[in-house]
Amino acid sequence: MKSQNQSSVFYFILLGFSNFPELQRQLFWVFFVDYLVTVLGNAIIIVVISLEQSLHVPMYLFLLNLSVVEVGFSAVIMPEMLVVLSSEKTTITFAGCFAQMYFILLFGGTECFLLGAMAYDRFAAICHPLSYPVTMNKRVFTKLVMFSWVSGIVVATAQTTWVFSFPFCGPNEINHLFCETPPVLELACADTFLFEIYAFTGTILIVMVPFVLILLSYIRILFAILKMPSTTGKQKAFSTCASHLTSVTLFYGTASMTYLQPKSGYSPETKKLMSLAYTLLTPLLNPLIYSLRNSEMKRALMKLWRRKVDLHAF
Repeated sequence: MKSQNQSSVFYFILLGFSNFPELQRQLFWVFFVDYLVTVLGNAIIIVVISLEQSLHVPMYLFLLNLSVVEVGFSAVIMPEMLVVLSSEKTTITFAGCFAQMYFILLFGGTECFLLGAMAYDRFAAICHPLSYPVTMNKRVFTKLVMFSWVSGIVVATAQTTWVFSFPFCGPNEINHLFCETPPVLELACADTFLFEIYAFTGTILIVMVPFVLILLSYIRILFAILKMPSTTGKQKAFSTCASHLTSVTLFYGTASMTYLQPKSGYSPETKKLMSLAYTLLTPLLNPLIYSLRNSEMKRALMKLWRRKVDLHAF
């Protein structure tokens, strides 16, 4: 295997959808609006939960952390992507590509574990309501949040460092919209078989294991909801869980197809679209799913708005 100092590539070229220039111009404005709505929507969730004391419970504090992750995801990917879509080819430095991949993996790994923790929180609240205050106390919540973030950091550090330890001696064109692991790895001029085994195993542990646990939690939750005597209680529980399950299915489904597929599994364009689904659609939909379908969030938002109007009146 060649050593790292034999790399002759000092920057990469992101091709985007350069084969479809007309499509790129249209997508620029679509993604620009997506970026603004995503940042604004998640920022509102962060502010509302931070300022409203009644929402300082695990369910909403998990949501606050999830919104921070979504803002980070968008900030890491979208500005560079908009530059790519506004030109035929865009260069990104070796260090810039490393940093972008690192934070994509950090936020992606953190989101995997956060969604799992949120499913456990709903399971404990619905299936064991009497013991919920003990099961999900402040100490347990803090440990779950810290575990999610630390796991994301560990995954990002290990995988990004390993990918960029390979020599890159040309070509340097990444047929993608941003520096994601699979398309960058294709440019390495070394045997990456061992890394691919690690990446596949890691994806199973980080993506599929939490996903299976989430599904099992929701099966238990479904049976618990069906046993509820109150129709109102059933509707409220279904509404809360449907929001989370929608987000989970979208994120895990597209992420697993991206990282578990064989190299020749899909065309480059299909891979780009699948990556966009979990890096752009999920951050966009989360504030809509959790806010518009959640009466407590809407009440808290209106309460803060009225408080602001009253302050201006005086």
